[in-house]
Amino acid sequence: MSAPATPSFEPITSKRQLVEYLEQGDKPPSDWRIGTEHEKFAFTTDDLRPLPYDGPRSIRALLDGLMALGWAPVTEDGNVIALTDPSGASVSLEPGGQVELSGAPKLTLHDTCFETQRHLADVKRVAEPLGIAFLGIGFQPKWRREDIPLMPKQRYRVMGGYMPKRGSKGLDMMLRTCTVQVNLDFASEADMVKKLRVSLALQPVATALFASSPFIEGRPSGLLSSRADVWTDTDPDRTGMLPFAFDDGMGFERYVDWALDVPMYFVYRDGRYIDAAGQSFRDFMAGTLPALPGERPTLGDWSDHLTTVFPEVRLKRFLEMRGADGGPWRRLCALPALWVGLLYDDAALDGAWQLVRRWTAEERDDLRRDVARRGLGAAIRGRTVRALAVEVLGLAAGGLARRARFNESGRDETIFLDPLSAIAESGRTPAEEMLDAYRHRWGGSVDPLFREYVY
Repeated sequence: MSAPATPSFEPITSKRQLVEYLEQGDKPPSDWRIGTEHEKFAFTTDDLRPLPYDGPRSIRALLDGLMALGWAPVTEDGNVIALTDPSGASVSLEPGGQVELSGAPKLTLHDTCFETQRHLADVKRVAEPLGIAFLGIGFQPKWRREDIPLMPKQRYRVMGGYMPKRGSKGLDMMLRTCTVQVNLDFASEADMVKKLRVSLALQPVATALFASSPFIEGRPSGLLSSRADVWTDTDPDRTGMLPFAFDDGMGFERYVDWALDVPMYFVYRDGRYIDAAGQSFRDFMAGTLPALPGERPTLGDWSDHLTTVFPEVRLKRFLEMRGADGGPWRRLCALPALWVGLLYDDAALDGAWQLVRRWTAEERDDLRRDVARRGLGAAIRGRTVRALAVEVLGLAAGGLARRARFNESGRDETIFLDPLSAIAESGRTPAEEMLDAYRHRWGGSVDPLFREYVY
């Protein structure tokens, strides 16, 4: 959920412009980059509560501290809602005060991991004197929806009013989840389609490897990824596994057609988000949008609309992997390593496609739902996700080794897969380790989680 980007005021006069907008993401492999994003729960260390926006120990105080380190503010209605720096990175606020780093596009995994570590060091430096800390986990383990302050961003008020009309868990998604994502490039329409299909089909493997959210409101939820389960009942119009992506004729235009039929949330005009929830972008293009009668959209409006669709893999001018729970810092670097290894090497990508190409839409969707509960124990076509994960990680390691990008110590990017290899080999998700601690060492309380999984 992004802060407003620099808008494009070019008027839209045909659907072809929308297709061309996505086509502009095509890049030669030499220009491919890695953009890592991660969210984290901020809390006060004495009572473990989520931060309010205002006050001595608050989101505003945290952002003020980061501004003192050189970040520039983005404001809305007098409130700082995001920060930017010249590298292209940004810090933004999710609806429940989750703090997100949207990293700058980086050439190697070493670069993006260094950026992540530096950011975590900076926020810790600002937060510790305030009695604030950050938790790496996929779902808020202790607090109810009503305990979590909504951040003062106009778009979240629009979304918060619309979400309950489309699913029972949309507000949970907004207020109580955290994820780690990676944004990756493609060379052409055909390359985009192949990467989209592979990453959609294998997203449940990432969900299982990263599952770290087994608690809701202080008790086991019966799930290993409560975050992944939330997405199964958020809004069917804009979420899921995009079965059409596997149809003959898939390309940029087919994705545009789907996105055009996803109901809108808002239109951004003159610093204001105008509520257009449930209305049609096609009507907007025809000049008949009820929220702005007679007005037609710009490419900036289209860019905004694309940020309001939430499939497991999202297409913008790059591909966004969206299926993983947030976690501790080593797994923040592991998520981009998994997908770079699979998608940025032709042999690995071909091998991954051979694994998934015969799966049906129903099988892919069943797997997506099953991993939220069973993690690595889920299965498809008689194979457990654990067995798939071992094979997928082998493909990714081969891809990273062939990339041959080394750090100052002479180590290549395969080092970032080590945390995932350990999980796959053990057959135990991080969530299962948490549940074991809850039942034994933690004495039936989730409070120790805020100490043991703090950044």
